[in-house]
Amino acid sequence: MSLVDGLRSPHTPLRRFLDRELSAGPSQLRHSYRAQHRADHLLLPPPGVGTEAGTVGTAIDQRLRLAFTTAQPVDPASLLGIERTGGFGSRGEGLRMRAVGNELAVRLTEAVQHLDLDNRKKPIDRAQEEEEDLARMLIAAAWYQVLARTPIGFAYTPLAKAALQDPRAFTFRRLLELPHRGMVADIVAQLHNAAHGPLDVLRTHTRPADCHGGPTFAGARITADADLVVDGLLLDFQSTRRPWAEMSQLTAWQLTSYLLLDAADRYRIDTIGLYTTRSDVLAFWPIEDFLALLGACRRDLAELRAVFAELLTGCSGQADARHFGSEAEAERIRQLLPRLAPVAGPGCCPVCTQPLSHVTHRSRRFCNAWCRGRSKVLNRRGLLLGGSAYPIGGS
Repeated sequence: MSLVDGLRSPHTPLRRFLDRELSAGPSQLRHSYRAQHRADHLLLPPPGVGTEAGTVGTAIDQRLRLAFTTAQPVDPASLLGIERTGGFGSRGEGLRMRAVGNELAVRLTEAVQHLDLDNRKKPIDRAQEEEEDLARMLIAAAWYQVLARTPIGFAYTPLAKAALQDPRAFTFRRLLELPHRGMVADIVAQLHNAAHGPLDVLRTHTRPADCHGGPTFAGARITADADLVVDGLLLDFQSTRRPWAEMSQLTAWQLTSYLLLDAADRYRIDTIGLYTTRSDVLAFWPIEDFLALLGACRRDLAELRAVFAELLTGCSGQADARHFGSEAEAERIRQLLPRLAPVAGPGCCPVCTQPLSHVTHRSRRFCNAWCRGRSKVLNRRGLLLGGSAYPIGGS
């Protein structure tokens, strides 16, 4: 069960739950983000990145994590992808890819440890040649990661194409020749961009022991890994070329899900942040403000986490599904969602469930104009409390 897959479609139980629970939608949070996004410059990707923008994004994410903590020199998803290549192809190409991948993991680990990347007495970035070598290895690791995350796309990566074309010539050296120089330059430029900005300040004031790169969530019953937790700050990296347009619904819902998945409060998250690598902007919100901007119906984090965990458990690994194996299973989940819905008590707004203000000369149904307008959207989608409840697999 994948968090990202579950958030993409509005018809999954996961999305139906969050769309109702976060009653305001992403608009108010997006407005707050744009108010914080004050950038003097924008670093655009050079020629050669093209369709590999996602690969570059994965690589710069990992490089920035390593600036905070080197506890995991190689991303676990890359290691999983390396292992899975052993069964790829029919003429031994997979075994060759796995052997080269294992060498990559060893070389990358050695480089990370030698460069002492999370040492606060040293800057974020290292010498140009050292960063270029790192970038090439991180790009290669990102290609292996594709097999762990979206296997259908792995055959189209330069790594798989080169190995399938000539397995005998596919060596570690050949692997590092594959990344386009524009991709390498883009990763190094984004790192230099962060070297004297707010991310560097954050790094300076924290310790590696307080940082968790690629945090995962034990017992979550869903595949999810965030970018970084820094001393209670849950931080997401975005390398989009249009950073002012960030904070989409997918991003907002994903950040919320990470917050809710930490049911045991292992990371002691108290702040949510978004860092845009191309504009060098760090926007952040205390979790109370974050939930309020999203119109969370339950502002008590422990309660919201408990209900979210009940959703994932009740869906039995199908919270990301649009369709179900049987009508009985669909009916069971159809009944689960209304049972978990927040309750708007007497004197509370039916949209955000918060108490109505009594300082008024006339009765009010909604707490403000925003909720009044939002009620039409929720009602149309069958998400307004007391309205038609949670259709499964329909619009």
